[in-house]
Amino acid sequence: MKKLLDTFKNIWAIDELKSKILVTLALVLTYRIGAQITLPGLNPLVIEAAQKAGKSNGLLGIFDMFAGGAFSQASILALGIMPYISASIFMQLMTILVPQLQKVQKEGESGRNKINQWTRYLTVIVTAFQAGAYVAYLKSTNGDALIESYKPFFWLSTVITLTAGTLFVMWLGEKIQDKGLGNGTSIIIMVGILGRLPQSIILEFGSKSQKGGGGLLIFLIEIAILVTIIMGLIVLVQGVRKIPVTYAKQVIGGAQVGGARQFLPVKVNSAGVMPIIFAQAIMFLPTLVSFTNLDSAQGIVRIFNDHSNVWYMLIYSVMVIGFTFLYTALIFNPKQISEDLKRNNGFVPGVKPGQPTTDYIGAVMDRITLPGAILLALVGILPGFAQRLGITQGFSTFFGGTSLLIMVGVILDTLQQIETYLLMRQYDGLMSSGRVQGRNGVVNSGI
Repeated sequence: MKKLLDTFKNIWAIDELKSKILVTLALVLTYRIGAQITLPGLNPLVIEAAQKAGKSNGLLGIFDMFAGGAFSQASILALGIMPYISASIFMQLMTILVPQLQKVQKEGESGRNKINQWTRYLTVIVTAFQAGAYVAYLKSTNGDALIESYKPFFWLSTVITLTAGTLFVMWLGEKIQDKGLGNGTSIIIMVGILGRLPQSIILEFGSKSQKGGGGLLIFLIEIAILVTIIMGLIVLVQGVRKIPVTYAKQVIGGAQVGGARQFLPVKVNSAGVMPIIFAQAIMFLPTLVSFTNLDSAQGIVRIFNDHSNVWYMLIYSVMVIGFTFLYTALIFNPKQISEDLKRNNGFVPGVKPGQPTTDYIGAVMDRITLPGAILLALVGILPGFAQRLGITQGFSTFFGGTSLLIMVGVILDTLQQIETYLLMRQYDGLMSSGRVQGRNGVVNSGI
């Protein structure tokens, strides 16, 4: 306990780190306050009553999760950061697939600024389309909440407000990135997810309390299982396969350099959370057939909207595994790594430089990607298993899937930055042995 208090004291003693933490907290608080403001023209009391009586499944549930509940509250920040994420993913894929964009990205800082600016323009377009769909959704599900005298202006004002809200959230994320601590977009998503955790725990506790003492024991077992899953997910996020690399000895300026053995860390889960996001996006398409009336949906639409359905979990697992291999192949280039090693007089012991090294690194990547993909698919379907075992829908989402992956990854990244500041000032790190590792490695992926 004393070491923990000393660590917090050391963190607060570093002025730059303290300033970053305070700026991050202030910007996050601003985001959470904005998420509670209802759109103009709607009666917030009616929205609140509808929110308590309704439920968010499928596509609506994932939007509400990323928006921290602002989607179901009809907030001015209802769309949150999701349009920016969609635009960023699209631009990221285009820079991989389109040679012209690859050239722009390789221009250095100016190239990255161009890509970022194009991403912002695309965000405005995506937000405007999503805002129009959200207006149609509000009218069909919460039509009685709309103030009669405001109806002629509701569509235009809502589209403008939601677009401005998303751009404001995007600006908050960039400010956290520049002046705060951690990745701004990821922290905003994490805060939105964590914002739903207390209410979900309370609802789960209330549900189990109705069963008496046995229900309380079940609740404690659920908490223990959740902690175990988080620990396993940390191992998955941090797991790497170290490929030994030796650099030839050279004499530069009379001094001998090289000759030391180093390691090329290849992550077990190089694709991060992207395969789950892609798989969810594809799985949500059938639910769009009955976007405004999911309760009357039948057949395949009903299956794809029920996360606890066996067929849903089977198809979802196959898609996550497939997207893991696909995305890893897009972002991981063994040939480029082999050429970089050869250029720097490095080689893998026992493997010839050139194509044999490329084949070796590719084979290692394929071998570790398969178990990583299977574990990632298991993480993705764990909420469905939890729901089938009687856990409430809201609390079950924290047993795996996108929400848990993002939370673990973002927290590890943030702790890694804090530890870096501590070690730079010659303080002890956050851990007595080893170092906190985030998602950043040879391959940088995820949100």
